[in-house]
Amino acid sequence: MDPVQPTGENYANPKTCFFHVLFKAAALAFYILSAIFIDSFVIIFVVTVFLAALDFWVVKNVSGRILVGLRWWNEIDEQGESVWKFECLDQESLARMNKKDSWLFWWTLYLTAVAWIFLGIFSLIRFQADYLLVVGVCLTLSIANIVGFTKCRKDAKKQIQQFATQTIASRFTSSLQSAFSVV
Repeated sequence: MDPVQPTGENYANPKTCFFHVLFKAAALAFYILSAIFIDSFVIIFVVTVFLAALDFWVVKNVSGRILVGLRWWNEIDEQGESVWKFECLDQESLARMNKKDSWLFWWTLYLTAVAWIFLGIFSLIRFQADYLLVVGVCLTLSIANIVGFTKCRKDAKKQIQQFATQTIASRFTSSLQSAFSVV
């Protein structure tokens, strides 16, 4: 007899999860390994920043939507001021999001920034200002996604609370109206 295996929740979007992690890992791995195999700073800079930019784009435009149901962007209005724009799925769809997908999304988002910070500290200790420039660009892209998605998540929670409050209020008023219409 085969023992019954508990069925755990799997990733709902394994391909998206793969690419979400791939570009982060590729940028970090290339940066770390390139110091051993490549002597040209220009090649290291271009390839690492290119991989980090791909990661930024994939997270912001693809994996953020699919894995956590969030999307953000920043616009400049007519007065020249920066305006944050947020999109999120409706409450029902957000409740159905896969927990493993969400967990992977948030942890890799934060751990990548921490890894770039450690690499920046390492560059400072080794007095390599040029490599600190590479780390600075990659860290800036990571932090931009963290800030954008954190603000978007807070905005989504606020929208859900407003929706819940409106729903409760409308049901309460309809209950009151029906109670008084009977009398």
